[in-house]
Amino acid sequence: MKTSLLTKVPVYIILLAGAGIFIAPFIYMIMTTFVDVAYSLPRPHEVFSAVPNLDNYEIVWNKNNFFRYFLNSLLVAGVTTLGSVFLGALTAYSFVRFQFPGKEFLFRAFLITMMIPLVLAIVPQFTVIQSLGLVNSYSGLWVLYIGGGVVGSTFFLRGFFEAVPRELEESITMDGGGNWRIFWNIYLPLSKPALGTMAIFSFSGTWDEYFVALTLIKDEMLRTLPIALMMFQGKYASNWSWIFAASVIALIPIIIIYVVFQKRFVQSGSTEGGVKG
Repeated sequence: MKTSLLTKVPVYIILLAGAGIFIAPFIYMIMTTFVDVAYSLPRPHEVFSAVPNLDNYEIVWNKNNFFRYFLNSLLVAGVTTLGSVFLGALTAYSFVRFQFPGKEFLFRAFLITMMIPLVLAIVPQFTVIQSLGLVNSYSGLWVLYIGGGVVGSTFFLRGFFEAVPRELEESITMDGGGNWRIFWNIYLPLSKPALGTMAIFSFSGTWDEYFVALTLIKDEMLRTLPIALMMFQGKYASNWSWIFAASVIALIPIIIIYVVFQKRFVQSGSTEGGVKG
């Protein structure tokens, strides 16, 4: 017993040290936001002697339309998350439930698109969006974001849907229900862990996306938060208190979406016990 405990102590020490290495910069960033003015990175004793306050957060929130950019990103990321997860679930259900010519070839073609670097695809994507008249609009962003998100959601959810027992469909089929009821009443409820995981990935990926939004959005009032953060840093790069306060505000939705959906993370055996032998 003592030997087992002694062997675990070094592991715990390494884990704590690793956690400290990752958490320390984040704590330093938060503490810096409490400093009144920081035209250079403050020293540790200056940071930890600062009195916690929200003054810099209030200043940042009301500067340079930061509030507007924050709401813009919420709208873009929220619609993208709902669209990519729902359409990805529908597509994954189609690949699992139906048989059609070229099914596996089409699925592999989906996977190939995930391997294309964004920089190589941005020119043809911009050309298509421009031909549709969707440049400088959220519709253009949603087309690209949701289209790209559907591929990843389909790949992820297909494997999860394949684990759903077909016997569960019999009760709905006997009542005259069709594929939509099977999808809505069986596959989606049993796939909440997977859907929650994809919601986190989709929202965080869209929330942080900078390159496509910068390419498509020209109107300053339509810009999203990552662009605003870069502009903010370029204008107030000398005041680290404001830069870090803006960064912390940008992290809040990611933290909230994780807290909301963390219980939905994929767990092994979530469909076990659905059918008794």
